[in-house]
Amino acid sequence: MSDFTHGFWSIYISVITVVSIIGTWIFLRSHTSRKLAPGEKPELIEHTWDGDLQDLNNPLPRWWLGLFYATMVFSVAYLALWPGLGNFAGILGWTSTGQYESEVQAAEARFQPIYAGFLKQDIATVAADPDARAIGKNLFLTYCSQCHGSNAAGARGFPDLTDNDWLYGGDPDTIRTTITSGRAGVMPPWGEALGADGVKQVAHYVLSLSGRQHDATLAAAGKTKFAENCVACHMPDGTGMQALGAPNLTDKVWLYGGSEATIIETITKGRNGVMPAMTQTLGTTSNKEAKLHLLAAYVYGLSQKQ
Repeated sequence: MSDFTHGFWSIYISVITVVSIIGTWIFLRSHTSRKLAPGEKPELIEHTWDGDLQDLNNPLPRWWLGLFYATMVFSVAYLALWPGLGNFAGILGWTSTGQYESEVQAAEARFQPIYAGFLKQDIATVAADPDARAIGKNLFLTYCSQCHGSNAAGARGFPDLTDNDWLYGGDPDTIRTTITSGRAGVMPPWGEALGADGVKQVAHYVLSLSGRQHDATLAAAGKTKFAENCVACHMPDGTGMQALGAPNLTDKVWLYGGSEATIIETITKGRNGVMPAMTQTLGTTSNKEAKLHLLAAYVYGLSQKQ
């Protein structure tokens, strides 16, 4: 895109636009200046259809011709008042950025009292308020549904926010921290260290932790390797560590899938999960803190079944 930021392109666009308008005007004038003399018949174009249907070269009706000229007058007026000729901003000085900022300021002024009221309440209280949930849902659909889905049920690699399984913790303050600062979850690849046989053994031990079908012999061998390599994050009993975002391996919840093949892939290649910080996504508006508060309350409320 840097190739199109040179000042030449502004001149190029302006010249083409002006030449097109002038060229259209000259074309119309050259083809409509002559009128038929009294008694003169229009030229008959050679084609005849169905024996008697003829095509005559008549001048355009004046009202139709006037519409063409009106569009050119409109285009000249538009280009004079609004942006359209390269870098020329127009007499009115309108910009899409300026209009966006004015609309944002108007919206902030309108919703500031509402936001301020919710911001004074704790997240659990806000989560129980129907009006707050409606606002939070709109924020969620705008900023979060692309990854977590419109129903917040997640997808492969994106956590389900409607259950009580949390990688980093599901209390209100932790949820707000997650949304505010983002998360970067990394599991290193163990394929080279464990070898193919070792990976399969650990995979079957992981399957056994959640009561899934597994090979008992492989799982027994994998338990030792798990204790040597995995307990630092997933804990000796496999229940995980929220401080690191290490998942609980003893339940039925799987972020990337719980089949033997998927677990082997996870152990072999590792995983990298990133959630961006919403402080940047929400912009620098004065209502940003309130939006984060409402969004955290909505996410918190998704897993509260009462």
